[in-house]
Amino acid sequence: MQKDYLIKKIKENCELIVNPSPEELREMAKDKETTTEFGSASYVSKIRNRSAKKTFMVPEVELGLKQKKIEEKNAEELAEKVLDYLKDKKLIQMDKTMCNNPEYELACRLYTTKENAKLPFMWNYMLFPKKKDSPDLISIHVPEWNETKIFCYPKQGITFCLGTDYFGEVKKSFLRMTMFNHKINSKGLGFHAGSKCISIKDKNGKLKDAGFIMFGLSGTGKTTLTIHSHGLEENQVSIRQDDVLLMDEKGFCAGTEFGFFIKTEGLDESQKVLFEAATKPTAIFENIKVKENGKVDFDDFELTSNGRGVLPRNSVKGAGKTVDLHKADKIIFITRREDIVPVIAKLNTEQAAAFFMLGESIETSAGDPAKAGQSKRVVGTNPFIIGKEEKEGNRLYEILKANPDIECFLMNTGGIGRTGFGKGKDISIKLSTQIMKFIAQNRIEWKESRNWGYLVPKEIEGFDFEQFEPSRYYSEKEYNEKVEKLKQERKEWLAQFPKLKKEIIEAIYK
Repeated sequence: MQKDYLIKKIKENCELIVNPSPEELREMAKDKETTTEFGSASYVSKIRNRSAKKTFMVPEVELGLKQKKIEEKNAEELAEKVLDYLKDKKLIQMDKTMCNNPEYELACRLYTTKENAKLPFMWNYMLFPKKKDSPDLISIHVPEWNETKIFCYPKQGITFCLGTDYFGEVKKSFLRMTMFNHKINSKGLGFHAGSKCISIKDKNGKLKDAGFIMFGLSGTGKTTLTIHSHGLEENQVSIRQDDVLLMDEKGFCAGTEFGFFIKTEGLDESQKVLFEAATKPTAIFENIKVKENGKVDFDDFELTSNGRGVLPRNSVKGAGKTVDLHKADKIIFITRREDIVPVIAKLNTEQAAAFFMLGESIETSAGDPAKAGQSKRVVGTNPFIIGKEEKEGNRLYEILKANPDIECFLMNTGGIGRTGFGKGKDISIKLSTQIMKFIAQNRIEWKESRNWGYLVPKEIEGFDFEQFEPSRYYSEKEYNEKVEKLKQERKEWLAQFPKLKKEIIEAIYK
């Protein structure tokens, strides 16, 4: 399937509504809208999470561990059926730009049937205005198709999304291709990660910019930590991205999106920046509970716990004018565990590449609601990788080796000892954000962990850090068993990647 052929067929056979305004799109989607107390639009989709198990790649490249393929012949036949179905239909064509940096920009085009105008309405706020006529990436969305199936042509930059009206599928169809495009056309990598810059005085009183990128699966706190103010003045925290960025071989990170796509589960006034943006009329919601009087209840999960919101960049306090980051000075791999993983650990280069490959966390409702809460591993915490995962781990390792000034950390946003005696200890947002501030200031003193080889804090100012020592919640025998079990699980996981560099694998043996 070629882009030129696809565009020609659609132009000849469909009635196109080209780049309607946000006001026009909202009006087209009015029959599906519930208007909230804030004056914002809210929609309910039939499919309420990503359809990962129904996503396939045309094998134009060697595929990775759990990536599914669809033979090109079968993909072509299905694509032609879709194009036949779309004959004489009214289609919305939306053209936007991924990235806001001339070296990274990609022209993106979305086609969808007019009845599904809420999809381009939401997507309009995610990317930048159109800059050129010929698209680099195309996604065709037909939510009313009688079967849920997503199939992609990686090298052609084409995605068909059938039988799903979940907005996250629109957004990720372009981001998936953007990360793949960057990987094959540069020495860098595309990451499922947030980014921000914290300007703060270090321990010597010198004002300094610290660029952070944060890896994390949906629901682990990545967006919350990316958008948090850390109790600092507005001009000291500049939010860049909350989902996907493109790193070059020197650590520079180009942002991809204008807007923010947030998970609304448990959203309240304690998350001040997010809450204020979410309660403005410019927000757009999907699958949250809105009562008859327009009252929004972010704690009601009757529809799903995977409620979502689109926030335009200019509605988020502290969002920087640029989406790019001068450099990833600090890299944080976020996990959400409940037992023996420490609150924070400092990693060496080999360990950082290993934890990138491990991608440890728990399943959330954004991925597979039926398995929410269960242990999970996803390389790079990025379920959108196309190609062999170990190639990405090896490339990150080379980037980190070439940039020894980049510091890497493992951060747990879940709990400590929750499976042991007593109640264990929850890890609060306050603790996580304070740790990030101290990392920016280089104010944490470290010691080597007796079990893992990485570094853990001696103490953290303002917190009784002894309460966060995992071993205190288990008997010595039980703790040691948990340590050995986790090490074994990690070894078995990394053994699935035979071409991963030996030094990365050995980093977790210590």
